[in-house]
Amino acid sequence: MAVERVEPQSTWLEKSGVFAVQFPRAAREGRAARTAPYVRGSVLIHQVNCRTRKHTMKNELYLGLDVHKDSIVAAAAEGGRQGEVRELGAISNDLHALEKLIARLRKAHGPDVIIRVCYEAGPCGFGIARRLKQLGIEGSVVAPSMTPTRPGDRVKTDRRDARKLARLLRAGELTAIYIPEPTDEAIRDLCRARTDAVDDRRRSRHRLKAFLLRHDYRYQGKSAWTAAHQRYLRELVLPHPAMKVILEDYLVAIEAAHERIARCEQAMHDLLPAWRLQPAVSALMACKGFQIVAAMILVSELGEIKRFAHPRQVMAYLGLVPTENTSSDKRRQGGITKCGNPHARWLIIECAQHYLTPPKVSKELAKRQEGQSAEVRAISWRAQNRLHRRFTRLAARRLQRNKALVAIARELCGFVWELLRTQPCYQAPQSAA
Repeated sequence: MAVERVEPQSTWLEKSGVFAVQFPRAAREGRAARTAPYVRGSVLIHQVNCRTRKHTMKNELYLGLDVHKDSIVAAAAEGGRQGEVRELGAISNDLHALEKLIARLRKAHGPDVIIRVCYEAGPCGFGIARRLKQLGIEGSVVAPSMTPTRPGDRVKTDRRDARKLARLLRAGELTAIYIPEPTDEAIRDLCRARTDAVDDRRRSRHRLKAFLLRHDYRYQGKSAWTAAHQRYLRELVLPHPAMKVILEDYLVAIEAAHERIARCEQAMHDLLPAWRLQPAVSALMACKGFQIVAAMILVSELGEIKRFAHPRQVMAYLGLVPTENTSSDKRRQGGITKCGNPHARWLIIECAQHYLTPPKVSKELAKRQEGQSAEVRAISWRAQNRLHRRFTRLAARRLQRNKALVAIARELCGFVWELLRTQPCYQAPQSAA
């Protein structure tokens, strides 16, 4: 059948990329009349729709993974609102099996398909996301606490979770988290191991003191866990051999935790010079209340500081902003959200206590500020004056001390953000929040 192309007479049709196709009379009276509508023997066809799908738009595929220790349950959602969402089954939790799954998807949907993958943050870490990045595939680790849920959905299975992740990824409703560099993650794990050792030592001490108090043994000295207190515990005579075993066991646990802390701190000192964020740690140590341990913990927990466009984002990331329940003209604010990173939140509140005292550059602080730029020293001094004035005003209002301390820590986040952004060791901002 011969088909003749004719130009449209309307200027609007010409600008919109529409042309007319003229069918012969015999074709209009035959099969073409039943398969294609026409106006006066012509069919108006949009020029873009005449192209093949390969040239109009690339096919997109959204892959949701429900990751467990031994298995991964996968589901895929095709592009578009009406795209099909289907299960892909379960595979073993290893990178080779995941690569084979992606290869099958490319074979089924074509080599030009754009695959986007997501899975929820959990105990399996960032190995999958880093491997996907090496393969050139967009992979994101999403925050489980920010995943939308329906209150009426009371059935939860791995297959449903995978389908939900794929569907929400296609809709753009998921919040990706920051994926640290492998070296940054290793330093962060070392800092967290040091904090775990401190927690274990504190728990062992509390258990020992509770055990002795339960049997009416009270230390009459001024301070606990000094050298004098240690001698008192070693020379303590208990009436039963079982009680002596318990005492020795607690003392061994305390000593072991103390040695763990010392090893972790020594490793932090040794690894700091070779770390890419060492200039940021040194700059933060120029501020009051931050020595090497606190500075390394905070810098490792914050990660890429330039991903925070405003200091309020740092405050929200540490969970130091107040909760709010506002409706109409009624505004209600409560306690802090305590969302985000609890380790960094605890640390910055501890460091904020140093700003309750009057501003002063001590001998130790002056030594830490040696070699720092004038801008860093100016930020440090401005933080001391601002935060101490702030605490004085809050104390004059008779605000409870802990609430005032949290308010000081929240403002301290702004100075930390400003100071760290002056350091050239940070890379370009990333899209993950």
